[in-house]
Amino acid sequence: MKMRVWKAVACTLAFTGVDVLVTTLLYVHSRSGKDIVQDLKHFNVFNSMLDVWGTCLYRSCLLLGAAIGVARNSTYGPKRLRASQTFITLVCLLAGIYTLVKLLLYSEVRKTIRDPWFWSLFAWTYVSLAATSCLWQLLSSVTSSREVLGVSSESRAEAEEICDPSPVTVQEKREEVSGATIHKLLSYTKPDALFLGIATFFLLVAALGETFLPYYTGLAIDGIVIQKSMDQFSTAVVIMSLLAIGSSFAAGIRGGVFTLIFARLNIRLRNCLFQSLVTQETSFFDENRTGDIISRLTSDTTIVSDLVSQNINIFLRNLVKATGVIVFMFSLSWQLSLVTFMGFPIIMLVSDLYGKYYKKLSKEVQNALAKANNTAEETISAMKTVRSFASEDMEANVYWQKLQQVYKLNKKEALAYTYYVWSSGSVGSVYSGLMQGVGAAEKVFEFIDRKPTMVNNGTLAPDHVEGKVEFRNVTFSYATRSATQVLQNVSFTLYPGKVTALVGPSGSGKSSCVNILENFYPLQDGQVLLDGQPVNMYDHKFLHSVISLVSQEPVLFARSIAENISYGLTSVSFESVVQAAQKANAHAFITELQDGYNTEAGEKGAQLSGGQKQRVAIARALIRAPPILILDEATSALDAESEHTIQQAIYGDLQNHTVLVIAHRLSTVEKAHNIIVLDKGRVVQQGMHKELMEEGGLYSGLVQRQILGLETGTGDGCHLETSLAAASGDSMKPPGGLEEEFRV
Repeated sequence: MKMRVWKAVACTLAFTGVDVLVTTLLYVHSRSGKDIVQDLKHFNVFNSMLDVWGTCLYRSCLLLGAAIGVARNSTYGPKRLRASQTFITLVCLLAGIYTLVKLLLYSEVRKTIRDPWFWSLFAWTYVSLAATSCLWQLLSSVTSSREVLGVSSESRAEAEEICDPSPVTVQEKREEVSGATIHKLLSYTKPDALFLGIATFFLLVAALGETFLPYYTGLAIDGIVIQKSMDQFSTAVVIMSLLAIGSSFAAGIRGGVFTLIFARLNIRLRNCLFQSLVTQETSFFDENRTGDIISRLTSDTTIVSDLVSQNINIFLRNLVKATGVIVFMFSLSWQLSLVTFMGFPIIMLVSDLYGKYYKKLSKEVQNALAKANNTAEETISAMKTVRSFASEDMEANVYWQKLQQVYKLNKKEALAYTYYVWSSGSVGSVYSGLMQGVGAAEKVFEFIDRKPTMVNNGTLAPDHVEGKVEFRNVTFSYATRSATQVLQNVSFTLYPGKVTALVGPSGSGKSSCVNILENFYPLQDGQVLLDGQPVNMYDHKFLHSVISLVSQEPVLFARSIAENISYGLTSVSFESVVQAAQKANAHAFITELQDGYNTEAGEKGAQLSGGQKQRVAIARALIRAPPILILDEATSALDAESEHTIQQAIYGDLQNHTVLVIAHRLSTVEKAHNIIVLDKGRVVQQGMHKELMEEGGLYSGLVQRQILGLETGTGDGCHLETSLAAASGDSMKPPGGLEEEFRV
């Protein structure tokens, strides 16, 4: 690594010597450099190249100082050079512009410049300026062995920044990301290649028409005012009219086709993003808020398609017009043309700096909008809770504060745009628009390109499933709380034709057992087996066709009740829907609704009561006739009669089911063939109701407390896990997170 530093320094020193030598020789052999002393005494900017030779000495001194600095301190030197990258770029640009000025000044004195030494010095100056910028970049990217080994005395944060073995700086990485993002955006338009060809053709026609229109306008004015020729005037007017009509027609088609192309791009981006989202692992949705994800899916994709379509359209149109204008300008006067474009490199540098800053602001705006959207989505989806606590004003204030953060960033954008337009003119709107679109696109592609950390790539799909489930020494923790082990060395078995009940205090791991049986999360240790095979070896669609889950708070979709019951099934008869509803004791209330089975359930089933939603969810599970049925407090909102009817339907045909029940009612647990008691992520008791009562411990204490509560008339609503918590001495904390389960 040290050798690499010295190679960079040696290359820089060698080029510095060559640059000074070549520039000096070219200057001495030029017409003005015959007598250096006289040139110094009687310097004339129109004739002398002494100043160009002086710029060579200046850039050589800068490079020499940079090389010495890196050689003396290979730790801090490159960092300082990286910080001054903009300065050296500006120096090179100014030197290049000044060299152009010398060309113009020489051309004023000598209409034709025939001195080959002058042209050689002119060309070498630009070669050396480009080499100076590259060598500065090379010196700023070297890394010393001390940095790689991490033995410097810098802070840990600085060391991590320095110890990156890659020579590519953070700034370069960001530039590469921006370039890759634009390239990726354009790659998404490949299916519209034909439309792009049509749009580009009409764009060329419209731009060329708009370019030549001022020229023929001038000819028309010359013809009538100066030449006094009606024929010239008439010809110019006819051509003007044809150009105006043709360019307007072409511009209309161009705009319409570009709008269609990027509408298709918007749909394509949204579809790709949604497909990527639905394949992510379950923990992804634990880590990312719904509002943030929806913001990427709606707001960001719209910004990308709108801004990119608008600005690419403008950019291509202006590019064609600029090409035509440049040809006209250089044909009339190359000197004036050089003067016009002399400041363009500075504008490009300012545009680059501004674009990076604007893209950063754009990302911050999108993140702030996502947070505001998340607040709105969370509040609206829980409006009953908000209203029950009279918190409307508080939530409105929170949303207003989030919008104020967006507004502050918008003000920064407005000020940055204002200053930029003052300095550069019309390039600003195109470049800032593209950078804003790129900023939004990076967040979109971040989700599109994200690979799930847990891939459902199992292939097992046997013709018959017996339904035996085994938990073998399972240890598990959630990615969002990796330091907390929710399950610790848990082992138990679910047998076909049997009902197994899971009981335990809130947070004991009951719902986590369900989550890993459904293969929602990866295990830290152990295995969950279905018919002797790990559940992750099964095909994802097959596994969830043989396992049906009914949770305490089931989610229904904003569709008809019939569609909710048959959800996920490709073809199912209406008779099967009715039979499933009858088993779930839902048929009676469904037929009493105005539209029967065609009644809309509303968003998340908002049009139905809690008990009705549970019965529809149970019907949705039973219609599949699953070998494994999981009831996670599935009857908590039902009356005793409805619960009894459903139990008869489920337990009456157990030969085709393996049933796992998480329940809070003693009557449900008492009937189970096997009861597993969990406490703090461990199995503490296991057996039938009678066996556990004789054994004593948590379960026995639970039953005694619940029976005592019923006898004294205070047991109404006394749940199983409440008694368990009291028996184990565990204080009942408000349930929350992924383990939010039974409530008193």
